Amino acid sequence: MSLHSNLPKRALLAVALTATFAASAADNGKTLAMNQAMSQARGQIANHLNAVQGVSEDSFEARDAVVDADGTEHVRFERKFRGLRMIGGDVVTQSRRGQLRSALLTLRSKQRPSLTPRIGKDEAVVEAGARFGDRVEQVRGSDLVVYARGAKPVLAYEVTLQGEAGDNHSGLMSYYIDAASGKVLDVQDLIQTAAATGVGKSLYYGDLSISTDKKGETKYDLIDTTRGGGSVYDAKGGVVSGFLDIFSTTGSATLMSDTDNVWGDHTTGDRATVAADIHYGVGVTWDYFKNVHGRSGLAGDGKGVKSYAHTNFKTKSGAITGANAAYVALVKSMFYGDGDAARGYSPVVGLDVAGHEMAHGVTAATAKLAYSGDAGGLNEATSDIFGTLVEFYANNANDPADYRIGEKMRSDGGAFREMYNQAADTHSFNCYIPGGFDTSLSDGIHNPHYTSGVGNRFFYLAAEGAVAPAGTGLTPAQLVCNGDTGVTGIGRDKVGKIWYRALTTKFTSSTTYPQARAATLAAAAELYGAGSAEQAAVARAWSAAKVD
Repeated sequence: MSLHSNLPKRALLAVALTATFAASAADNGKTLAMNQAMSQARGQIANHLNAVQGVSEDSFEARDAVVDADGTEHVRFERKFRGLRMIGGDVVTQSRRGQLRSALLTLRSKQRPSLTPRIGKDEAVVEAGARFGDRVEQVRGSDLVVYARGAKPVLAYEVTLQGEAGDNHSGLMSYYIDAASGKVLDVQDLIQTAAATGVGKSLYYGDLSISTDKKGETKYDLIDTTRGGGSVYDAKGGVVSGFLDIFSTTGSATLMSDTDNVWGDHTTGDRATVAADIHYGVGVTWDYFKNVHGRSGLAGDGKGVKSYAHTNFKTKSGAITGANAAYVALVKSMFYGDGDAARGYSPVVGLDVAGHEMAHGVTAATAKLAYSGDAGGLNEATSDIFGTLVEFYANNANDPADYRIGEKMRSDGGAFREMYNQAADTHSFNCYIPGGFDTSLSDGIHNPHYTSGVGNRFFYLAAEGAVAPAGTGLTPAQLVCNGDTGVTGIGRDKVGKIWYRALTTKFTSSTTYPQARAATLAAAAELYGAGSAEQAAVARAWSAAKVD
């Protein structure tokens, strides 16, 4: 029975209007507080340039703000130098009562480069094309920027190429080319995938109660009106690779519709079946971020996202496969493949995949972690961490939660990644390496899907301690990198809250693993107290992953 079922209609209307106005007032108050925080922070930066490694010709644009209950303001800024975007120049200021308390940034120097390039734009494109290695269909951009992720800022070209997918990339890549030497400084893949190598009647989760949108007497659309209007489209086998492929695929896709509001038949013979899985996964992920972290939508703006079922991807060899899923920031949408039966993959529409891909959207709206070097590993680890937390949050008996990514979609019982021992794939890193991961090797041995193993191991140890999951045969010594088998966990919920706070109020686009350690220690102190057991556990878990 409804809570207000005994009230007269006029009273019900008054209740509804009061709730609406209250929600509107709360939203307006939040927006006003954010705008005030941004305005104040701009003035603080102008008065404290030294604190942000700034010079008089730098300019700052506020992009995001978080205001804590105690009035502490965290404002995220992008930076330009004499009108050129500064890659790695972003900064997060923290202030309270009009006073700047700290500034978080990765920029190491106030030095600024000459803005006169020694090589031309065409030469930079040639260098990027040589690294791309496969057929280039279009140069999407070749702009001068200030590249500030290294020891000192340098003038560089940001060259974005679209073409055939290659052995180490998706077909849509950005290269940062030193404008003096022509050296490749950084390589970033613009399509961030789940990296699988090789009542909705859902495929994986049985019968589900899902929210849809009724249009007329006998027409229903797969739109979740309760979660920002998130929707599922049929991509009809369209390909996600280069820029043109993406827009061709989204342009020809159609919204999933139905006449009886029953979606699928538990088999892949009905195209609506996997759409039900996707719709469910997106809804659970929305609920997780909303109910656990107070975040409404990926961008925190209350808006849902589009998801595309029945998508294809180009493999490293150029073949077409459905054994993948991806979040594409370019169109702020998610794409899901139908699997690849010949290679033992069923449709890639599991809960942890939905959580993983949507978390890429949260990262893109907050820290904007780059997709190379240490930041690339942290980017992927963030998605694995939240994908895992979503799976635990769902508590669905048809998919018991664990610390394995994509296990529901492997017919051989394997997984895309095992967070406690990612190096079992023979490519990934469990332990941090001296000097960190190289931005110029992100399309090779330091691919973000490999370097994420360090962050994933930290999360597992901080949550569970050096306790091997049942059935793995691993020993405590195999779970740590420093011999500290006494590491104890504080529970995944606490670690998730610590990670979310660090991501949204402390990480910048170029955060390194050691900086992530410092950021999560600060977040743990803010949430649970300086010197708390939680903060101590975070420190010990990072050390066990060789991040000191």
